Order: sequence, then C-alpha cells, then structure tokens
Amino acid sequence: MTSAAGHRPRSAKEWELCLYLSENDPATTARVVLDTGENLLECCAEAHRNPYDAAVPEIGDELAAGRALISLGRHLLRAAAGEIEAAGATEELPPEPLWSTRE
Repeated sequence: MTSAAGHRPRSAKEWELCLYLSENDPATTARVVLDTGENLLECCAEAHRNPYDAAVPEIGDELAAGRALISLGRHLLRAAAGEIEAAGATEELPPEPLWSTRE
C-alpha cells in the first residue's frame, strides 16, 4: 500500500484525567486534573444540596463532577481558539441553519 506524499502516519496520544470528589454535606466539590504530557490543566466545581432535600450523595457527586468536566472542556476550547488565532488561522464558522426561527 502506498501513501500520499507528506502523509504522516497515525499516532496515538494518551491524556491522563483524574477526578477527585470531596463531600462536606451539604456541599460536594469536584476537582479534575488533566495531564496532557505537555500541559497540566485543573478545574474545580461545586454542588450544594438544599437542606430540605434528602441526602443522596451520588447526585452531588454527579453534579459537581459534571460541572468540573464542563469547565475543563470550556478551558480546552478557549486554549485551542487562542492557538488557532496565534497560528494566523481563523476558526471555522458553523454552517448556516437550514431554516430561520420565527420572531
């Protein structure tokens, strides 16, 4: 099998993600740490239980972890946008919608 000129072979990367949860009723804190091998990114988030609600620790874990992961995702997207701009490229605009919403 031949390959096109300038074609790079596929490579695999492994990023390590650690998620730490800390419960101090009624609050749960999540800390997520992403190690890319070149950078270390960290984000934190919290979830607070209403004191009148039943204590279900899994819900606090899920909310805090989900919020921390969303925060990490936003951080990665901002970093990529900055690198795209620094490289002189423009970020691709999303396609136009097939229909417009009524006012």
